[in-house]
Amino acid sequence: MTPIRRLAIALQFLAAPAAAQRGAPQRAFQLADWYRLTTLSGPAMSPAGDRVAVTVTTVREAENKRHSEIWVVPTAGGEPQRFTSPGTESSAPRWSPDGRYLFFTSPRTGGKGNSWAIRMDQPSGEATQIERYPNGSTPSDHRFAIWADADSVSAADSTNAATDPYGKMQPMARPPFGAITTPVHAGRFDGRQVVDMRYKSNDRGYVPGAREARVWRPSQLWIQTFDGSAKRQLTRTPVSKRGASVSPDGKWVAFIADARLRADSVVEHERDSLSYLPYDRARDEAPRNDIDAFVMSTDGGEPRRLADWMGTESDLTWSPDGRRIAFIGRATRVASARVYIVDAAGGAPVLALADEFRSEPSRLEWLPGGTLLFAADVGGSSGLFSLNPATRQPVPLLGGRRKMSGFSFDAKGRRVAFVSTSMTKPTELHVADSDGRNERRLTGFNDKLASEVAFSDAERLTFASVGGMEIEGWLMKPFGWQPGRTYPVVLYIHGGPHSQYGEGWFDEFQNLAAQGMYVLFTNPRGSSGYGGDFTYSTRGRWGAEDYEDLMKATDIAAARADIDSTRMGVTGGSYGGFMTAWITTKTNRFKAAQTDRMISDWTYWYGASDAQGLTEFEFYGKPWDNIAMYDTLSPIRRVTKVRTPTLMVQSEEDFRTPMGNAELWFMALKKQNVPVELVRYPRSTHELSRSGEPWLLVDRLGRLRQWFGYWLRDGANKVSN
Repeated sequence: MTPIRRLAIALQFLAAPAAAQRGAPQRAFQLADWYRLTTLSGPAMSPAGDRVAVTVTTVREAENKRHSEIWVVPTAGGEPQRFTSPGTESSAPRWSPDGRYLFFTSPRTGGKGNSWAIRMDQPSGEATQIERYPNGSTPSDHRFAIWADADSVSAADSTNAATDPYGKMQPMARPPFGAITTPVHAGRFDGRQVVDMRYKSNDRGYVPGAREARVWRPSQLWIQTFDGSAKRQLTRTPVSKRGASVSPDGKWVAFIADARLRADSVVEHERDSLSYLPYDRARDEAPRNDIDAFVMSTDGGEPRRLADWMGTESDLTWSPDGRRIAFIGRATRVASARVYIVDAAGGAPVLALADEFRSEPSRLEWLPGGTLLFAADVGGSSGLFSLNPATRQPVPLLGGRRKMSGFSFDAKGRRVAFVSTSMTKPTELHVADSDGRNERRLTGFNDKLASEVAFSDAERLTFASVGGMEIEGWLMKPFGWQPGRTYPVVLYIHGGPHSQYGEGWFDEFQNLAAQGMYVLFTNPRGSSGYGGDFTYSTRGRWGAEDYEDLMKATDIAAARADIDSTRMGVTGGSYGGFMTAWITTKTNRFKAAQTDRMISDWTYWYGASDAQGLTEFEFYGKPWDNIAMYDTLSPIRRVTKVRTPTLMVQSEEDFRTPMGNAELWFMALKKQNVPVELVRYPRSTHELSRSGEPWLLVDRLGRLRQWFGYWLRDGANKVSN
């Protein structure tokens, strides 16, 4: 890096504080500012704790694309440096245990596979691929790495086109395994033939059946030393292994696998998240042993079951003396996750985290110094906690009104790196001692933008709703707020429903606040971050108490002297899109609505989506098992009551909430002369508002400004970009 380039970056990081000290006026967030945002993710602390590698993602507006690079920052402070070429994509940094190499993932050409490495202990040139070297980090200073991997071979590679009449056809056009009908003329059929239930997927599109696309094999444990020796296979059983964790002395490896060692278990392939598994009353309503932990020698041999524990284990981590193993366990699908500890020799797991702790742990680590740590969402915030197993009481180390992610420790567990964001601050890289002391920010990629734009902050509020349930919410002030004036308010409803809004910077909220509107957002019952009982209290009751939670929050906002209750809007995506439509069937208090990825008819959704397990779980069965609930909870059955002008946004390739639901709702509103517009985005999936094409994402933000600006303010002449 040239001295001029170093000076430019240093001046960039210093610009924001200098501007703030001079009292430079700040303006409202504009649509063009979205292209200037920098997003940080996936930090990786070096084993020595002296450097942190992180993925830095920017937007190339002219090219309508995002671009990711690996940057490295000294933990003692100093200038971040780009370590990968700006001409190719790079992400997911990880260090070798000795710190000699920084591995990362990149689709660059000229190599085999997508794993590349940069030499870090001496001057290095372009990234290379290293044969016979373990790919990436291992959580210790062992002389070897252990990981789980599944061999797979493409069916197309083994197809002999000379003898297979369908060998040159597209994957889904070829007759699937077990099909009865076949193309009359192979060269003249370019459609899709389906026999498997799972033939399409959100953000992947149409996908061939497993036996047509590839031969799936169970993931096995592999071991490889750092002396140039070839990797060797440690296990050879028909059951997949995951989550390998090596003991401190390097003699044992713990892993998780299907509890009954079923090779065909749906849990094995990890192709579905838990939320979309088919509904199973025995599994979902009562304790059931789905996943167990196993231990085996790193020299090989027969694995032994660590504990026959009723529930699902994950995040295995060894105590520093190698005598115990801690894990995160969930007794049932709807129970809160807890921390347990079991003897490495086997036995009954012991609860190590008090039941009264409302939040759920994740990212469990037993540091070399003996401290047991975990991360957790605490309502809309997040934190890092230490845990004393003797008292079962967690102690907060890092927290506050913000969201933190990607906790990464050095080899001795003395320092932790993480990404932090708050309502007014986009993502930046931070580092702290592992006891929570000496926190400092390492990057300022968004400082220049923050010095120019006045990002709106939000007031946190809690209130008692139906049944005395405490609900958390926020009210974001409009840009340019002045006492004595009144402002419109827009209620935002998150998706999921088992997700959450939180204390992080969010483009959608800033987008409307910049237009002089209050933004009200809450975590009604059904949201995550408040324990299993809260999260799953809405099963079979969508649109009931959760609706009351949202209306209670709206009442609180409408009662404020600076909010005009005659100018209120409502919007949401996915579950929030369903709930927005549902709200407009029950009340006319909102003067405008915007549905995103909406659902109008649950029976149609069940057949057209890629996630049938969601409603099977939430609505207690398939449509023909519980048709009354599917029918009663479909907004289309109440559409004659809707009078609210509605903007609809839907993606053409969204298989989570398919287009047909929006088409039905649009036609119903048009037939009733309700003002409605449907915007259909091409080349877009359910992820449009999060990771869609930049031009289309920003276009959507602009339309939200225009729609609510028109109906909640003085007309389209007041709308600006």
